Amino acid sequence: MSPLSADLVQKKQEWREKLRFRRKHFVANLDAMAQLAAFRSLPAPLTDALAAHATIGAYVAWGDEPDILSLFAGLADAGALALPHHAGRVDAMSFKRWRTGEPLENGPWNTRQPADTASAATPDIIFCPLVGFDRRGGRIGQGGGHYDRYFAAHPVMLRIGIGWSVQEIDEVPRESTDMSLDAVLTEQEFIFCGDRL
Repeated sequence: MSPLSADLVQKKQEWREKLRFRRKHFVANLDAMAQLAAFRSLPAPLTDALAAHATIGAYVAWGDEPDILSLFAGLADAGALALPHHAGRVDAMSFKRWRTGEPLENGPWNTRQPADTASAATPDIIFCPLVGFDRRGGRIGQGGGHYDRYFAAHPVMLRIGIGWSVQEIDEVPRESTDMSLDAVLTEQEFIFCGDRL
């Protein structure tokens, strides 16, 4: 790893620690009404985008991540929703179809995921959780690189980040391998980050 890459990795890790702390306290202090209202409906541009894509990738919230599964209940009922799946503690991440009511299992990192026997799927659009973001599509994830590798292997799919407004920073430290988000959805606004939506 070059000194420049090591410096970027260090900066991202410092941001992760700050933003996880910020997110934790923000969510802990949300009043009941704000919690009820957050992430309950999609803005029109996303509703239109969903209608144009056959398979949608989402995630099961972990800890204080925004819970978005209720946004996609109709898609889950129709078999058009896919969730991340890890076969083991490996670099590769895949997506498997999931319907409302089907059991979720603990994955290798204690995240909830579809059963190993669920059908594989390749989403056309992915809604991914964020640790941090900027308005140019920069994304800070958990640090394992699973989404980055998946995005690189599927560069055409639309990438929508999901996070709380307090997770925004002025500029995400970026490496040459980082893939930009097309948009970010927070509890307060929908942010276009490119021209693909």
